[in-house]
Amino acid sequence: MKDSPQIRKRVGYLAQDPRYYENLTARQTLRFTAGFFYKGPKAAVEQRIEETLELVGLTGKADRPIKGFSGGERQRLGIAQAQINHPDLLILDEPAASLDPMGRHDVLEIMERLRKHTTIFYSTHILSDVQRVSDTVAILKQGELVAQAPIDRLLAGNNGASYTALVKGSSSDVQAEVTSQPWVTSLNITPAADGFASWNIAVSDESAADNQLLRLLTGDRQLTVAQFGRRKYELEEVFMNIVEENHHVN
Repeated sequence: MKDSPQIRKRVGYLAQDPRYYENLTARQTLRFTAGFFYKGPKAAVEQRIEETLELVGLTGKADRPIKGFSGGERQRLGIAQAQINHPDLLILDEPAASLDPMGRHDVLEIMERLRKHTTIFYSTHILSDVQRVSDTVAILKQGELVAQAPIDRLLAGNNGASYTALVKGSSSDVQAEVTSQPWVTSLNITPAADGFASWNIAVSDESAADNQLLRLLTGDRQLTVAQFGRRKYELEEVFMNIVEENHHVN
């Protein structure tokens, strides 16, 4: 493709296990990488390097040899190197997979800042990280795409909307009132601590539920509603459901 060099200039990439010239400092490494994209003026290039070091939190260690860097610092330097050219697309391969909790926290914090300025495409098996920093999620199984959607849509579940309520008191009248609604598809009740019960209410009409459900629950003074809200699934639960469904289909 004749446009390939121009496309590559707009893309940044971080490998899962980035390698460096160990005796170089972080500043020298970024200066080396910047040389592939910028020819000057020198002051502007140095300013860009300084901004990038600050972005990834390495200003205080900019002039230390990389061989003394921790795993988290190496990953942060890798991200800095990948986005030194202000890419339109930043590709990260398992950016936090091998890090301790503090290192993961630092890398995810950088990704949250960067997503305001560029599109980040990254792979990971740590689903809590995905849930924290992603707008859209694609799920692969054995190399095939089995789901792709905005994160909020995935976390809403694929079996229709449902709401949870933590209640206490006489509830038979309210149960009958709730289950009589044409938009309520099921009501499951499980005991909770201190005499409370957890209600999971599945609905077919989200608009009707938003407008009426809480009012139905609080309309009886014999029933106390301690918590109420739309149920959101954890991404790990959604992932397992999708993969298992796809397995049964195949």
